[in-house]
Amino acid sequence: MWCDVRLLDLILPVHCVVCDAAGEQLCRACRDALPRLGPPLCDRCGAPTAWPVARCRECSGRRLAFVSARAAVAYDERVRRLVRSWKEHGLRTLAAEAADAVAEALPPPRATALTFVSPDRGRGLERGHHPAERLAHELGERWSLPVLRLLGRTRPVPRQRGLSLADRRRNVAGAFAPARASPPRVVLVDDVYTSGSTTSAAASALRRAGARKIEVVTFARVVR
Repeated sequence: MWCDVRLLDLILPVHCVVCDAAGEQLCRACRDALPRLGPPLCDRCGAPTAWPVARCRECSGRRLAFVSARAAVAYDERVRRLVRSWKEHGLRTLAAEAADAVAEALPPPRATALTFVSPDRGRGLERGHHPAERLAHELGERWSLPVLRLLGRTRPVPRQRGLSLADRRRNVAGAFAPARASPPRVVLVDDVYTSGSTTSAAASALRRAGARKIEVVTFARVVR
């Protein structure tokens, strides 16, 4: 078995997805250099702020279906490369790296279970895996919480990339539906928090299923 692994390494050498150094999919230097998010943060959406606030300019005036959102790292070029390799290039083991970063940054939640933003069927077939689900299961192991499939999709959703905030909200409105009854306290997991439109739409469906307190947890977050 060891010989098989060494032979595979010779044929397909492993390189860091961020800096391309040989040896690991995410080298120690790049792992240590990930831009961690820490306080002060907006209490509601988790955006970095100059001082602690209940609502920041990013989420003030918006009706969000979750009580809080938190992420481990800011979405910069290094994180973009990692996420792209994880999501689009099929390097599924990077979900464990993402989960380690989240578990280091955030305390275990006081929730009954974890769930995840349900996949778009077409993109799921293209990728052959669902990053948010894999991340949820990795976090479930670290936090000793069950992972429940609580959401489904009502329709395909065009990609959000490049859309305005208003268009993002319209794009995902009504796109999620409950798959089963939800526990009252649940953590909703996704890979990247961009505007909160997707997670809020998913959280709305969880509320219809019985959830009363929904916390959003993601690996990365776009910082404006």
